[in-house]
Amino acid sequence: MKRVLTAALLIPLVVYTVLWANQYVFLAVLALAAVLSYREYDSIAADYGFGAPGVLGYGAGLLLLVVPYANAWLVVTAVALLALVLALRSKELAHALPRTSLLLLGLIYIFGCWRCAVVLRGFGPHWLMYALLVSWAGDIGAYYIGKAFGRHRLAGRVSPKKSWEGAAASVATSVLLAGAYLWHFVGASIAEAVLLTALANVAGQLGDLVESAMKRGAGVKDSGALLPGHGGFLDRVDSALFVMPLVAGWLIAAGG
Repeated sequence: MKRVLTAALLIPLVVYTVLWANQYVFLAVLALAAVLSYREYDSIAADYGFGAPGVLGYGAGLLLLVVPYANAWLVVTAVALLALVLALRSKELAHALPRTSLLLLGLIYIFGCWRCAVVLRGFGPHWLMYALLVSWAGDIGAYYIGKAFGRHRLAGRVSPKKSWEGAAASVATSVLLAGAYLWHFVGASIAEAVLLTALANVAGQLGDLVESAMKRGAGVKDSGALLPGHGGFLDRVDSALFVMPLVAGWLIAAGG
């Protein structure tokens, strides 16, 4: 019940922000989502024993969200160099490089992926809504079908509850719901809707497994407890973080 109530409260807010909010409201909500995601990533990274990536990641990440797309690589490069310089102050020099690596990984994984939401909305708000719907629909299919019929473990070492049956249901649910959305609101062909949605869903499932592996490596069950019934905020958006770059890359490769 908590899971359903949390979704019922958040989904209308997200839909409004994506489809109808002005650019300033959209960026404010996006920045909040990115900061919440990075906060939980920072906590997971700290549990690896090299120290938390720290406050530099927040500042650099927020800058990455708003700089022109063509200059984003400059932000990443500058942060890498600055982080290496700051690492000279570390008491444990053996931790300096791993901690810097965790910072850069978080910058790209969290803020870089959320930056793709800006790119997608630039192509049209329905493209961003579609990318989120791929993740939502896939999660629903995997959760309910996998829970009822899952028998064969998908990646037992990383996430014992996930099954091949749930993975197949995730793809099918995304293709039916998100694919139909793309066909109806964007005007994509049926072939493009099916192919892109299937690829995006697989990317989202990999994103889910990646976050599960990070948590397992850190020895934690959930990324946080912010969302009742869902765990942490990063637990809720881990698949979307992989879906958005794939869809953005598809559009860029196709020339929009």
